[in-house]
Amino acid sequence: MHRIAVGLSIIALLGGCMAAPQPSLRDPDKMISSAALFDPARFAGDWVVAQSATRGCAGAQQSWKLHGAGAYALSGIDCTGPVPAVLEGRAVLTGPGARLSPTQGFAKEPIFVLWVDQDYRVAALGTPAGNWGMVLTRPGMARGDLIAAAREVLDFNGYDLSRIGR
Repeated sequence: MHRIAVGLSIIALLGGCMAAPQPSLRDPDKMISSAALFDPARFAGDWVVAQSATRGCAGAQQSWKLHGAGAYALSGIDCTGPVPAVLEGRAVLTGPGARLSPTQGFAKEPIFVLWVDQDYRVAALGTPAGNWGMVLTRPGMARGDLIAAAREVLDFNGYDLSRIGR
C-alpha cells in the first residue's frame, strides 16, 4: 500500500512540473478556410519560417518534397510546439483545398495552407484548433508586402497576430 501512495505522489509531483497548455492562437468562433486554388507541385520545395509563435524559429528551414500523388515528405525544423523540434514525416493532402494530414510533426494536427501568393513565394499555414500558425517564405524571397498579406490572412482566420512573431 505504501508503494502505491509513493507512486501516486510521484505522479502528482511530475504532473505539477508539466507545462500548462498554451491557449489557442485563434478565436474558435471565427471560420477558417484553406486555399481553394492550390497546386501541390508548386508548393513543393524548400521553405523558411518567417514568423511563428515558437520562439527561436525565425529562419528555420523546412523541406516539402512531393512524394507520390498528393503527399509530401517533410524534413527540417518543426515550429509548432513550445520549442523548435526536428521535423520528419509525411503529410497527405486530404482536401478540400489545401488541407493536409501529417503523420508526424505539426503536432499531428491538420495543416491548412490558408493562403499562398500566386508565385508560391510566401504562404500562411495554420490549424483549425489554433495551436500553431506560421508564415513561410521561399529562401531569399521574403517580401514585406507578401508577408503582410499572409498576416492579414492569419488575422482574417481568427489568429492573434500579437502572438505570431514579427
